[in-house]
Amino acid sequence: MDTVDVLVYVHPELSPEARAAVAQEVMDCAGVIAANFDHHKHPHALTVLYNPTAVKDKQILEVVRRHDPAATLIGL
Repeated sequence: MDTVDVLVYVHPELSPEARAAVAQEVMDCAGVIAANFDHHKHPHALTVLYNPTAVKDKQILEVVRRHDPAATLIGL
């Protein structure tokens, strides 16, 4: 299985509770292997590891945008 990493940037003022909800909703997507915020270095950057044959990056971004409509997807 091939995997891909992407970063999704959210607004820096998104609350820790909202970030936890974002990460959990992304983890619930079929094909997502891991979704984590780096709370120390880049608390507004969600790193997502996923299987691109099971889920597309735009689907992941749609999930994040439920919490932050201005979220931005950055490929790695």
